[in-house]
Amino acid sequence: MITKTLFGLIALGLLALIVSNFVFTICVNSSFKVSAQSTNWRNFLLWQVVGNLAGLATVVTLTWLLRYQPLSVVFPLTTGLGVIGVQIITDHWLFREVISLERWLGAILIILGIAFLRK
Repeated sequence: MITKTLFGLIALGLLALIVSNFVFTICVNSSFKVSAQSTNWRNFLLWQVVGNLAGLATVVTLTWLLRYQPLSVVFPLTTGLGVIGVQIITDHWLFREVISLERWLGAILIILGIAFLRK
């Protein structure tokens, strides 16, 4: 009974770290995009700081994930999810950029690649 509870807590913690890494990765890229579009130095620097702080949080969550899972699983998982998150959430929904069919197919291939990592 205790083993199942402990396993559940570890799995929940890993999921929280993966989701956090995903959110921070989106925040990093969104912040840098806003910074690049800034019309004055104050906004440029503000969004650079926000992006870099989110980048630090991304590195911290990645490091914690590496305590529990091998690099060969964690790196492709977080990188792949980050690419998909940035493409769909940041590019498409936030900045209203058009995503070509080729990019959508690429995202699907990334998802399939991540699925194969778990096998």
